[in-house]
Amino acid sequence: MRKAVSRRDFLKLAGMGLGAMAFNPFDRFSASQPPFMQFSTGERLARVSVFPDWYFTEIKSKPTAYSTTVRKIEDDGVIEWVREVIGSDAFSFDNFIAQGPKKTWVETPEGYIYEPHLQSTRNMPNTPMTAMPEGKAGFWAEVTVPYVDIYIDTPPFRTPSFKYITETGGMPRLYYSQVIWIDQIRTDETGRVLYRWNEDFGRGYGYGDIFWVDGAALRMITEEEVAPISPDVDPAQKKIVADAFYQTLSCYEGNTEVFFCKMSSGYGEFATPIGTLAAWRKMISIHMSANTASDSGYDTAAVAWPTFISGEGVAIHAAFWHNYFGTRRSHGCINVLPEDAKWIFRWTTPYVSLEQTEIKMEWPNVGTQVIVKEPTL
Repeated sequence: MRKAVSRRDFLKLAGMGLGAMAFNPFDRFSASQPPFMQFSTGERLARVSVFPDWYFTEIKSKPTAYSTTVRKIEDDGVIEWVREVIGSDAFSFDNFIAQGPKKTWVETPEGYIYEPHLQSTRNMPNTPMTAMPEGKAGFWAEVTVPYVDIYIDTPPFRTPSFKYITETGGMPRLYYSQVIWIDQIRTDETGRVLYRWNEDFGRGYGYGDIFWVDGAALRMITEEEVAPISPDVDPAQKKIVADAFYQTLSCYEGNTEVFFCKMSSGYGEFATPIGTLAAWRKMISIHMSANTASDSGYDTAAVAWPTFISGEGVAIHAAFWHNYFGTRRSHGCINVLPEDAKWIFRWTTPYVSLEQTEIKMEWPNVGTQVIVKEPTL
């Protein structure tokens, strides 16, 4: 089941799906229904998210790694998520077993899948807008389907991960919960509405690529969705405590805990800085990339709701590419579920509106205090 993939391959393929590559960026739009139109619209779906560690995971007859395999399900496979159950053991061959194994499994109509191998998603196609909002240069939009293919408008690819996946015959994709900037809308000859995704400076900080995406896969984000949470509370009374030992994150107003979630902080040589930090830069979405020439590098577009707390690169942000929350997993950032990252983004200061897109502060005039702690032996 395992395949040999280097850390360099990981950065090149992070956030990508495998599929047939179209040389004309609009050929696939006019061919047939996109995959998300064929997905179940059940209350909750599971997308297999194991690449590049494996090409697939397994559906088991019982919530244990040693039960009978019902069938293999490939990366990006989508199946109904019935409920979570506690199994008798973790996936013993899992990459992150040494970091604190999880015993949670997901029951599906066909059997059980190890929960860390799945992204929890929904399939909510939208009626796309046919014209840009009046007086607006663009708008932020969220992916509301398990995945959607993207097509470059300005070839060749400059983004390292997208370039690699296309060179090896794959199809770049966006995944449920990712947030992107749309600056144009067009309707193709079949009547399908397409949105243009632009990662320009201040709108994602990408590599200069411009893409087209099926508009039905995206929903425009409103100002109400990013409105501050508890704005009347004295900012000095707000603080975040991230526990690197237990891999949990709590938000406090004074001595009252008002929010709690699991997290994944840095692992090994990429450990998250310990100490008293502060929110100093926030933006709606950003392209995260570092050390792309090395095996320890990474390259991931459209990372949503980043709240930077240390240096130029350490942030609390959404993670759609894994579900190992509660174990160390990152390159130094604090990964949380997308809905948790959005709540933290809205609650922390400085507050950021959609119109502002980004705010950067300088010491000592910084935002919410963030304490990252870990017991010392």
